[in-house]
Amino acid sequence: MAQRNTYREDEELEEQINLHDILRVGAYLKPYRAQVARILAVVISMSCIVVSVPYLTKIIIDQAIPNKDLGLLGGLAALLAALIVLYELGLRYRTVAITRVGQMMLKDMRRDIFTHIQTLPFSYFDSRPHGKILIRVVNYVNTLSDTLSSGLINVISDVFTFIITLVVMFAIDWRLALWSLVLFPVLLVWVWVLKVFQRRAYRVLSNKQSNLNAFIHESIAGVKTTQTFAREREQFRSFQEQQSEVRSAWMRAVHVQFLMWPGVQVIAFSTIAFIYFVGVTGFGGVDVTTGVLIAFVGYASNFWNPVINIGNFYNQLITCSAYLERIFETMDVHPEIENRPGAVDLPPIRGQVDFNDVIFRYEDDGRNILNLVDFHVAPGRTVALVGPTGAGKTTIVSLLSRFYDVAEGSVCIDGHDVRDVTLESLRRQMGVMLQDTFIFSGNVRENIRYGRLDATDEEIEAAARAVHAHEFIMELPDGYDTAVEERGSTLSAGQRQLIAFARVLLADPRILILDEATSNIDTRTEEALQAGLRQLLKGRTSFIIAHRLSTIENADEIFYIDHGQIVEHGSHAQLLAARGAYWRLYESQYAMIRVAHGVAET
Repeated sequence: MAQRNTYREDEELEEQINLHDILRVGAYLKPYRAQVARILAVVISMSCIVVSVPYLTKIIIDQAIPNKDLGLLGGLAALLAALIVLYELGLRYRTVAITRVGQMMLKDMRRDIFTHIQTLPFSYFDSRPHGKILIRVVNYVNTLSDTLSSGLINVISDVFTFIITLVVMFAIDWRLALWSLVLFPVLLVWVWVLKVFQRRAYRVLSNKQSNLNAFIHESIAGVKTTQTFAREREQFRSFQEQQSEVRSAWMRAVHVQFLMWPGVQVIAFSTIAFIYFVGVTGFGGVDVTTGVLIAFVGYASNFWNPVINIGNFYNQLITCSAYLERIFETMDVHPEIENRPGAVDLPPIRGQVDFNDVIFRYEDDGRNILNLVDFHVAPGRTVALVGPTGAGKTTIVSLLSRFYDVAEGSVCIDGHDVRDVTLESLRRQMGVMLQDTFIFSGNVRENIRYGRLDATDEEIEAAARAVHAHEFIMELPDGYDTAVEERGSTLSAGQRQLIAFARVLLADPRILILDEATSNIDTRTEEALQAGLRQLLKGRTSFIIAHRLSTIENADEIFYIDHGQIVEHGSHAQLLAARGAYWRLYESQYAMIRVAHGVAET
């Protein structure tokens, strides 16, 4: 399996902006092409207004004022006022429309990454902190908001304004236009030098933010353990170290980022000063009127403002590039388990299960976890899997649910290889309950109904009664409508398992898998549960993994698993009579129980 990436390790990022990632963002723009076209039309109109204002100012200074032509002056003034009003209306429309499109793109991106994460294999979640996964869906996507909401379309507007301004400047006076560009190469060098440092700074910042998020997530999940061992101070020191690294990385990135704006501003104002110098002194053969000179100063602002905005957008692009890389890296993780081409829906099953010489390993060149496991279970039979930790018991039921694929051999249900049927149709007919029970935020009724969303309240209550959960549920403040917190923190471990058990049974699966499902239920509750279990297991093919042997004594067949192989199998009575591995496990377990009872009596 992949080496685990903890909050202490920085994730690697590309050293350069990945243009492929930038282009992939464009795919999220396609559904909104009509809206974008309208926005661009407004943006281009606004650019034309921006370019026309200095030219109208030139006419006013060179013609209307010297000739005291009040009619021309009043008409131009009215036209300028109208253009300004139109510009402000366009600005409002552009801001709202771009924001709407940007948020829709973000919504689509969040949808895609969340949907994709749901399909990823267990190994992906086992190999990295969940906090580093969470930051991709929330923080990184949110960071793209400004860029997607305004940057992409605004930069098109700025480029258009830049080009049309240059055209008009050269049309008015090509000599002065050339002198206006004299410092442009300096700007290009400045941007090129800064981009290297910006990329590096934001790459480090991205890593440190991811590490901090992973640490906070881990600390919240383990807060009970922290308090139990009184390790609050140690956790606080680690938190301080992590957030100090984020703060330092942030400040370094900010220092580099804000070198761009002052540099561009200095170059812009130097250019305006140089235009005045050339226009007034006639340097380089330039001979212009006052109106042309004032117009050129206005055009210089129009020329440099887009350059500044493009520089800022490039700034944002560098920031977003690091985050896009992480987002698309996650979206590019290929699910290890997915429907094969031509996979068909699994028809309603009876529950025949066949493991045919199954070999399984987590990695192609890794050691075998299962070695030629071969068994056949008839429909409706109950099979128990016992053996030492790490023997391969959970791996067997995971292959049955196709959470992993076999390396060699096959796993079949009713004669259908599980690899040849769709995952949804396979898992829809199976019920799985693990030791690590998960309870969702909501109420008790909603958590049980999760097993079958169309279940009635009567069916929910019947399932709860069958597993002896109804009694404790009715003792809760609001019964089935009692709100439960995330992961069921307000319930005991046994209560959470009983609710989860009712959830699985409500789904009425043909194959039932219980992996240490009764490990957190006390002996009294377990005894009450056994009566319901015997009735519920009838007619279902069931696999039970349990270390507590009292829960499996009535199984039709017991498999003792060790080192990835079935060492022995038979009924409880047969295996005890054989006095093999199962008998030794049984004797050692009940010897401990007898010792515990003796101590209690003493």
